[in-house]
Amino acid sequence: MPPILPTWKRYLALTVTGPFRWILMALVGLWVQAGSLDTNAPVRADRGFSYLHEEVKEVPWSIHVFKSDRTRRDLVFTTSLGDSNRFGMNTLSDQVKSLSPALGKPLAAINGDFYIDEPELSGDPRDLQIREGELISAPNGNACFWIDAAGDPHSTNVVSRLRVVWPDGSETPIGLNQLRENDTAVLYSAVVGPATPTSGGTELILEPADDSWLPLQPGRTLRARIREIRKAGQTPIDRTTLVLSLGAKLSVPVVPGALVQILPETVPDLTGVSTAIGGGPTLVRKGKPMEWSGFLLRHPRSAIGWNKDQFFLVGVDGRQAGVSVGMTFPELANYLVKLGCEDAMNLDGGGSATLWVYGQVMNNPSEGQERPGANSLVLLQRKPNPAQVSR
Repeated sequence: MPPILPTWKRYLALTVTGPFRWILMALVGLWVQAGSLDTNAPVRADRGFSYLHEEVKEVPWSIHVFKSDRTRRDLVFTTSLGDSNRFGMNTLSDQVKSLSPALGKPLAAINGDFYIDEPELSGDPRDLQIREGELISAPNGNACFWIDAAGDPHSTNVVSRLRVVWPDGSETPIGLNQLRENDTAVLYSAVVGPATPTSGGTELILEPADDSWLPLQPGRTLRARIREIRKAGQTPIDRTTLVLSLGAKLSVPVVPGALVQILPETVPDLTGVSTAIGGGPTLVRKGKPMEWSGFLLRHPRSAIGWNKDQFFLVGVDGRQAGVSVGMTFPELANYLVKLGCEDAMNLDGGGSATLWVYGQVMNNPSEGQERPGANSLVLLQRKPNPAQVSR
C-alpha cells in the first residue's frame, strides 16, 4: 500500500504530465496555506485536473478535493472491483493497481458503494455497478451515479426490472450476483468467482442461443439455451456462461435445451451506459442542497459532484479530534454547493472514506490506514483522438 501522506505534503496541485506522470511530489516542498486556496478556481485547461486541500480550523474540517474538466474527452470514469475482475474486498490503492493498463492511466479514485461482506459472497456491492459497459450488480432502489451514452452524468434512485422470460412466456423477477434466498431467483456471472455461492435449489447453466451474448449489458436482451440443470448448488461458472439459480421454493418446468430470455432492464433506462456506481443519498440537485431532519451525526465522507464544466471528487476526514470531525449530510451538501456543484451524490463514508490521487492516498482515513472496500470510482486518462481532444 502506498504511504498515506502527512497533511503538509497534500498541499499540492498536480501538474506533472508526459513521461514524468508518476512524479507526484513535484510541489511537495511548497508550504501552501490552506486558507489561500480558492475552492472555486477553474481547472487549468492545459492539464484538465487539479487537487487541493482545504482546512477550516474553527470546526475543525480537513477537506480534499480533486477536480477534472468535463470537456476533456481523454478523461473518463470507470469502476473497479475488490478482487480485480471478481467481487472481493481490497484497499482503494490495490483496486487501482489491479486495473488493466489498456484502460488508461489512473489519475484519481474515490471509494465507492456500500457493500455486503458475507462469507459466501465477500464484497457484494449493495447497489448498481456497471463497469466498461457490463452490468455486474443490479440496482436496489437507492441513489446511483451514472454517465449516459451522451456523456452526461446523472444521480437518482434506480430500480431493477431484471427478469427471465420462460419458454411459455411467463416471467420471473431475478437478482444479479447476490446471495439467493429460498424463494428468489438470482442470475450469476463470473464476477462472483469460480462457482455460484449457493446450496440447494435448482441451477440452470445458460449458454448463448444466438450472437446476443455476454457481457450482460443494461437494456440488451440475452437469448439463452439451458445447457444443463443441476440440483446441488456451487455450480462452476466461467466468462462464457451464466447460471440462473432458483431457490427451493421456486418451481419452473424446464428441460435442457429450452430457450429463455434474460431482460436486464432498469428504471430509468440505462441502455448504453458504460459506467455506474451505487451510493446515496443524493446531496445536491440542480444547485440546491437536499434537506434532512432529525438527529444528524458527523462522519468522514466521500462524494461525487459535478457542474456543466467540472467533476469533483470530495473526501472529508473525520473522527479525528483537533484535526477533522467529519460532516453531517447538510454540511456536506452545503459545502458542495459552495464548491460549485450543481448535482452531487454521497458515497460510502466512515472508515471507508478514501481519496487517491496519482499514486497516493491524500486524506487521513479515520482508522489510520485504508479500509478494504468492494468497489471504487476511478478517473482515467486515455489516449485522446488526435482529431478531437474536447467536446
